[in-house]
Order: sequence, then structure tokens, then C-alpha cells
Amino acid sequence: MNHSKTVLLALAICSFGSSRAQVSETHPYKAPHAIYGPASVTDSQYYAKKKQQQFRDFVNGQTDFPPKPRDMWEIGIKGGLFSVNGDVRSEMISPGFGAHIRKSLGHTLSLRLEYMYGIAKGQDWRPSAGYKFTGMANPWYYRYQRNSVLPGGSVWNPINFPKVYYNYKTTVQELSLQLIANLHNIRFYKPQTGATFYVLGGLGITTWDGRVNAMHEVRGDEESAAYDYSKITATTKKDVLKQLKDLQDDMYDTPIEADPSIRYSHLFAGSIAPSVTGGMGLALRLSPRFNIALEDRLIYNGSDLIDGQRWTDQGTLTPDKDFMNYLTLGINYNIGAKRKRVEPLYWLNPLNYAYGELRRVPEIVLPDSDGDGVTDQFDQEQTPAGCPVDTHGVSRDTDGDGVPDCKDKELITPTYCQPVDADGVGKCPCPDDCKVETPECAALLGALPSVSFKANSNTLSADAAASLAVVASKLRSNPNCKVVVVGYCAATKKQQQLSWDHVNKVITHLQEKEGISGDRFIFSSGQEGGDCNTVDIRAAAPGEDGPNTVAPPHPNLRKK
Repeated sequence: MNHSKTVLLALAICSFGSSRAQVSETHPYKAPHAIYGPASVTDSQYYAKKKQQQFRDFVNGQTDFPPKPRDMWEIGIKGGLFSVNGDVRSEMISPGFGAHIRKSLGHTLSLRLEYMYGIAKGQDWRPSAGYKFTGMANPWYYRYQRNSVLPGGSVWNPINFPKVYYNYKTTVQELSLQLIANLHNIRFYKPQTGATFYVLGGLGITTWDGRVNAMHEVRGDEESAAYDYSKITATTKKDVLKQLKDLQDDMYDTPIEADPSIRYSHLFAGSIAPSVTGGMGLALRLSPRFNIALEDRLIYNGSDLIDGQRWTDQGTLTPDKDFMNYLTLGINYNIGAKRKRVEPLYWLNPLNYAYGELRRVPEIVLPDSDGDGVTDQFDQEQTPAGCPVDTHGVSRDTDGDGVPDCKDKELITPTYCQPVDADGVGKCPCPDDCKVETPECAALLGALPSVSFKANSNTLSADAAASLAVVASKLRSNPNCKVVVVGYCAATKKQQQLSWDHVNKVITHLQEKEGISGDRFIFSSGQEGGDCNTVDIRAAAPGEDGPNTVAPPHPNLRKK
């Protein structure tokens, strides 16, 4: 079988490898925009009369889906190579051409009615004598009369008939209805595709008329006689084909044998049979009206005699049937008025509408009239500003005395001291167990991380900056706490200045990068008992205080 055209198509494809609008006050969240090229989804002229009710339901919010718009029809012409893959070598130069009309069923599927006319030719360059073993009364193609005289005066018989070189010329016409599945117009990252891959399959009718070039041309009183293929002495393909061209007259004088397996064979001066077809293609969009397509299609009608040969050299029927290959390049045009029809749907991205709707959904803002963080839908109270609330939007009342915490001057009033006055103060002195003690900063801040510097360096590493971010977070959560920043070593002037540099670096970073107020630090450098390259940070003890800035001890030795 000849598969060269299929390979050619694969190489060619690799080389190419390349809504709603605001129409009523009932839908204020919709905005006008186009979804089908120039067509707006709410423009009624793009929809057929039978789709108008669905259109009205869509724009009024009664259905989520717009109707399918009317789209253009495609017509096209094509030309290319037509061949038969069978028992005889096919010639690549055989022409074929056709025309079609196509209509989309949706964004993926479409129907196409196509007519094809092709002329297939074939010529074997290797000789064959298989007909001698068929048991037939005559070698049907390669002799004209039963008693033909062979070169040298001998009479034909199945034993001494010379070798032959099979050939044929078959004219084929086909009319088929095809279902095409588009594979590439649904795009996630661009609105319009420039190329689409597609596959197709369909049913049709084929007619064909085949002939064999078996006899010399009759001239005057000359008798018709089979070619004397004993004159072919070459052995290489190129030389054999050249000698055959010189010997044969290209008249194709003898009809091929009728295929007994084809029910409708030999009608209308030829054979006719139903067929199936399948193929694939690549279309390139040139404009809203034009595109070109490279396509390869196979056609099969069950016959093994399209190429005029069905016998092997052993005299048995070949198990494989012939099929036709149709490789074309075509140009297509979309017909229809732009004011009423969009491009064929297989060129339009169906995600355009969905993406457009998502982009136009406004930010959802839920009302919270009292600003307490609980939306009005769930808020059970209009809370005064600054009062903490529970999940229902109700002011907190920790001791249950009826005075919200934000107004309660005695946050925890024992039950036996209630009822309370307007300020939440009970009628009896508060015992010691109702007083709320404020925890010390050491407990609130916990253990704070240390900051390490490289030897003789005053540069904060990424890990050190991350540690200081933790310190800043804890200080922001406990606004009444101070911290002591401690640097070590003071044996030499250099150590004293480096210790000062380290402490100053930490405090400056927390102020400038983390936004912590400078009055929350106690500056402590040149201390003993620690590592010279480490700065410790601890919570200040109750009543502990000190300066937050200190002059450098030896400015001339400062580390930049």
C-alpha cells in the first residue's frame, strides 16, 4: 500500500503548528459587550425567528443561556493529488479537485456536502505473471482476442504467455456527506484562533471507470496485439519506467474487469457503490471571510478492482481492498450578510461570553451600617462606634450586668453586687478576686529571639530581619510593653563601639522597617556575660526604664 500522502500531510501539519448587555433595570449587574466577533449577544437581528422567545427570556434573566446565533455558510474549492492505494503502484502526479458547502451545528461539529473528481493512474515497474494461475479462460486485460498471436508466431495459452507490467487509469467521482469535529477553536488565553485542526468522517456514493493500457494502437490493417513486454530488459526502477513509456501508447484501451463483489457495478458506463470516508485537516483563518485548508482524506467503497488488479502471483484473491487517497489544498469563503450572521461557529471561541461575564461581575459589597464587622444581614444590633461585639453584632457584656463592656467602668461585677448603675459599677465593694490583674510584659511577650551578626560586621542578615519581624509583631500586640535591647563586650574601644553599633542597628530597624515607636526601647550596650556578635532582646521588668538613644562611645570607630 502507498502511504506517502498520509506522511506528507503529517509533515505539513507539523510545519504549520502553529454578553449579555444591560437591557432592563432587573439586571443592573450586566453590561453591554460583544461575544460573537462584531455581534452583541443582545442584538436580536442575529437570531432566527424561532429563537426570539429564548432571546427575550435570556435578556430578561429568565434563562442563563442565550440562543445560538445565525452564522455564515462556508463554500470552498480545492485541488491536489488523488491516488489509489491497491495492488498496482500509484503515480503521485494524478490530479483531483472538488467543491463543498459546509454548515456548523455548533462550535465543535459541522456538516459538509462535498463533490470530488479524481483521476488516478498507476504503473508497476516490476513484472507479474500471476494471471497464468487464475484458471481463467483468458488474461482479460493484456490480450484482445482469444487466439491472439504472440511475438514469434506462438498462440497464447496460460503457460507460455509472456510477462506483463500492470497499469491502469481510473476516473473517480464521489459525493459525500461528512461530519466534521473541530479541535482547536476553544481557546483559554486568546479570544480568536488563527488555525483549527479537525477530523472528519462520512458516507457517500462513488462512481468509477477504469481502463488498462494493454494493446498496441490499431493503425490501418494492423491487428490489435498485446504489448511485447519481453522488450523490457532494464532492471532498475528508473530504467524500467523509461522503457515502458517508450513501449506503451498511453491509450488505455481495455476496460477493467467488473468487480463481482460490488452490487451496483457497471451502471452508467462505469461502476457505482456506496462508500465511507475519513480524514483530517488544518485550516488557517486569513480574514473573517476567507480561510485556506490543507486536508487528507481516505475513501473506501469495498472494491478491489479500482486499480484493475485483484490477483496475486499465486493465483489467489488478495485479502486487502483498494482505497483512495485525496490530498488537497483549498480556499474557503464564508457567505452571508454580516449584519445578520456571525462567522461560522467553528471559528468562534465559545469561552468569550463566559470570560466576558466573569470580568464584568462587580465586587460584592455587603452593607455594615454600624461598622462593627458584622453585615446587616446577620447584625442583631446597631452597635455604637468602638464597642466590641460578638458574632451576632451584639455588644459584649462580660459580666452580664446589662452595661456593654465599652461603657462598663467595672468590667467584672460579681452577681451579688448587681444590679449596677449606668456606668456598670455594683453596689458593693469589689473583693480582691474580682480585680483584673494586668500580666507582666515578660509573660505577654514571652521569649524573644536574639539577633546574630557576622564577626566585625553590622549588617542584618535575612534571618535576623525575620527574627525582628517576630519581635515587632509581639510589640504591636502589646502596646504597653517595652523591651531592653542588650549588646555585649566592652574590653576595648573597638568592642564598645561595635556593641553600640549592634544595638543601634536593631532599634533603628524596628523603628524604620517595622514602625515601632522609639520610646518603647531601652538602649543597653557594652554589657558583660554575652557573645560580642549577638544582641538579646527581652521584655522590660515592671518599673524598669532607661534611655532609648545613647551617644556612640567612639564615633570614629563606627561600623557602616
